[in-house]
Amino acid sequence: MDFMDHEVEEVEVKDIEQQPAQEVSETSEMRDAPNIWKWVAIGFFGIFLFTRIFDVNISFKPEFGGRAFLGGSIVKNQNKDQNVGASDIEKAVLPKDGIALPIRWGNLGRQMADTGVIDSKKFEELYESRGGFNDEMRKMLYEDGNDTIVMTEDNAPYLLNLLWAFGLGNKNVVLERGPISDPQYGGAGGFAATGGWTLAEGNPMNHFNAHEFVRLSPDQQALVERVAKNIYRPCCGNSTYFPDCNHGMAMLGLLELMAANGVSEGDMYKVALQVNAYWFPDTYLTIAKVIQDGGGDWNAVDPKAILGAEYSSAQGFQRIRQKVAPEQPRGGGGCGA
Repeated sequence: MDFMDHEVEEVEVKDIEQQPAQEVSETSEMRDAPNIWKWVAIGFFGIFLFTRIFDVNISFKPEFGGRAFLGGSIVKNQNKDQNVGASDIEKAVLPKDGIALPIRWGNLGRQMADTGVIDSKKFEELYESRGGFNDEMRKMLYEDGNDTIVMTEDNAPYLLNLLWAFGLGNKNVVLERGPISDPQYGGAGGFAATGGWTLAEGNPMNHFNAHEFVRLSPDQQALVERVAKNIYRPCCGNSTYFPDCNHGMAMLGLLELMAANGVSEGDMYKVALQVNAYWFPDTYLTIAKVIQDGGGDWNAVDPKAILGAEYSSAQGFQRIRQKVAPEQPRGGGGCGA
């Protein structure tokens, strides 16, 4: 951080003629003059009383080098109106029209049902108990031609489960040789992402890293691993490279599909941030509020920085949430099916 040098003006010190001390007699005019300290005390008491009666929040908002400071320079100061309402933040973080995922789903749902990664009967019963298994859900699970998938806040939990199943079942080096299979963690079967997938036929570990739904080239695989190591989720402290919960496994599956479809690294981060926002709406509304309070704009943030451990890990978000009153809970997908 650069600090400005302060020029100190040199003041020429001249000899000052000593004045003889004079005795000053107290006059009645001075005795009657207002006592300045009395009024200062009254003023402070008035401020204290005012703040006890009314809810007043006085905060210091530092800025350095033309950028909003928020644990690091992640957003340019847009010099926009600071009185942006909560509804405007919500529109930016959780757009109603959703986001078109840059993947081709095709008949992956049917492949997972045919191989048993998804027990279609259990899957349908789960959603019937939650209000119905609609046409969109049925098409993605059983039919071909799912070329355009749009994620919204409403269907995000359903897509979470589909991507979770895909990430679990698709054969990939991250599952085979990554930390989730490291013996020091007790084996791959003991995590929420694996043992917690109760919608498979039989033991979910029979499908772990077992099906070649999508095959990646070496360059695509390297891209997936590189991006996965930089994407965190606020339900735990691990990156997508260690997909020990459903959100991590689902994000791994999404990264594999984006890589297979030729999505650039930069666009992968943009899509991943929007997807994380739909899966964890309270988290990212809070982060956006902190960014706005710092003079920034959610639409100008660096997705890679926001997805990093400083903001999107469980520990990082706990530090962020201390900066602002929490948002009204909106839900979002939990760490179970």
